Amino acid sequence: MTDHTMEEKRNHAVLVGLHASSLSQEENASDATLEELEALLETAGGVCVGSVLQNRETPEARTFIGEGKVAEVAALVQAQGADLVVFDNELSPSQQRVLTEEVGAQVIDRAGLILDIFAQRARTKEGRLQVELAQYKYLLPRLTGMWGHLVRQTASGGKSPIGTRGPGETQLETDRRHIRRKIAKLTEDLEEVRRIRAVQRDRREKNEIPVVAIVGYTNAGKSTLLNALTHAGIPARNRLFDTLDTTTRTLEISDTCTVLISDTVGFIRKLPHHLVEAFKATLEELAYADLILHVIDASNPEWREQAEVVEALIRQLGAEATPRLEVFNKSDIYVGEIRPHGEDIVSISAKTGEGLDQLLAMIGKRLDTGFYRVTLSVPYDKGGVVDMLYREAKVESVEYGQTIQVVAVCGEKTVGQVREYVIDGWQPSKEFWED
Repeated sequence: MTDHTMEEKRNHAVLVGLHASSLSQEENASDATLEELEALLETAGGVCVGSVLQNRETPEARTFIGEGKVAEVAALVQAQGADLVVFDNELSPSQQRVLTEEVGAQVIDRAGLILDIFAQRARTKEGRLQVELAQYKYLLPRLTGMWGHLVRQTASGGKSPIGTRGPGETQLETDRRHIRRKIAKLTEDLEEVRRIRAVQRDRREKNEIPVVAIVGYTNAGKSTLLNALTHAGIPARNRLFDTLDTTTRTLEISDTCTVLISDTVGFIRKLPHHLVEAFKATLEELAYADLILHVIDASNPEWREQAEVVEALIRQLGAEATPRLEVFNKSDIYVGEIRPHGEDIVSISAKTGEGLDQLLAMIGKRLDTGFYRVTLSVPYDKGGVVDMLYREAKVESVEYGQTIQVVAVCGEKTVGQVREYVIDGWQPSKEFWED
């Protein structure tokens, strides 16, 4: 059988979810989360050929959904010629192993599917490192099942013959050690990436350029918004997790306000915890952002639940104190009667451009502080001042006459350093007795 045929067979999947009263809302499956799982499957290149939602008091320890339901899923797999079963809930390694044997198809859970998508989508070195790290962390506890076939092939009378147990165990331990070494190395590499990012961030802070981070539930329209604001040309398609690597662009809000705006990976319900850990290097930008734009898909009936998932992850990443604007996107297909409104809320359509001016004005209002366009007259023997302006400010023009005339956009700190040469655009604030 060729890889190609295998690939086509694997594309046909049965989706399974369990709703149990003993599980938290976050852990439970529902019609809505199964719909989202189907969208994830499509993103990964698969097609759903059936779905099963099981209701019971509590998960069954061995098979998670109980023997009766396992038989039902196995029959569905056979009838539909499926080669993959995807669980909406998180499975333990042993449950995954048992289910794979009993349903006659490969069984993965939502975390495994998300990892597969991430592996397909990551482009930059950092993105690939993060995915690889998350994959190894996911794989480590699941290794035992991968060596089960050695024992099964040679087992007789339910007990492994002498000589077959050793190699499997030895190989398993070797693999475990290898994977632990890989995890340590990847963690080290990611720390190096973070260190480089910190250096870049210091440089930005020195230049006093505010940072805006776009966050939101996956497929809320973040890339479309970044494109609309900056003409960045990022592919924006109606697919979950289309953006995995942070894209940063410069955006001019006004004459005196330029910001760096970053698009981040989409958030999703039940994001595997080791993925949140692995992706902290990308998402840590949030903690250092001056403003967060939380993009919400206003056309989605579940937008409140989706927004809460994003808020919870923002808290997890330690960025809850960062000022934010709620940007209700897709207002061109919004079906409600009253649009969400409030001081930090704006309705837009990134696709049609509606509301973008208002959004820019709101960003400017929060970030255009302490910047001045000033004209300076610098004596020739003070040429170092001009060099300093090139480093610390945004120099717009330089003319050489009796003195060096410079027009630059400077932050308050920089203006304070060159105040004696400023001839226009800024005046020192007077003390109350000077009026």
